Amino acid sequence: MADAVAQVATERRRQALSRRRRDDVWIASTALIASMLSLPLAPNSLHGPEMSAVLAVSATALLAGQRWAVAVVVLAELLLLPTVWPRAFLTSSDFFARIGALSALAALVPGVLAMRRAAAALVVVSGWRRTQQVCRRVHMGLLFTLVVTALLPVL
Repeated sequence: MADAVAQVATERRRQALSRRRRDDVWIASTALIASMLSLPLAPNSLHGPEMSAVLAVSATALLAGQRWAVAVVVLAELLLLPTVWPRAFLTSSDFFARIGALSALAALVPGVLAMRRAAAALVVVSGWRRTQQVCRRVHMGLLFTLVVTALLPVL
């Protein structure tokens, strides 16, 4: 009986690891696409080229299996957001630039949805004790950053 329970537990762990790896590949590949699509939009923005480069490097680290890189991917995507979304909705740019901005914005979504996981990774990387309360506070800080960076181009 104990062998059957242990076998089920190891099978669940193996499935969870496989699912987490698929999620990492999905987040990293969409982050690479977003960085490549947002690079041409960036020349007249405040920090667009730098954030595109950071996003590309951190997505490569995430593809290489570095689990801490999800925190850097999410931070870079949050800071790239003020470059991308005004080009998609606010400016009167040409059709191809708008399509590129909309595609980059769509590619940023999986990383932003991984914000909770990034908060936990950010707590571990920063050296704080990983508790539910600390992870929740960091997650709230990331959500606040999302709201501020989304409203920054409007102000």
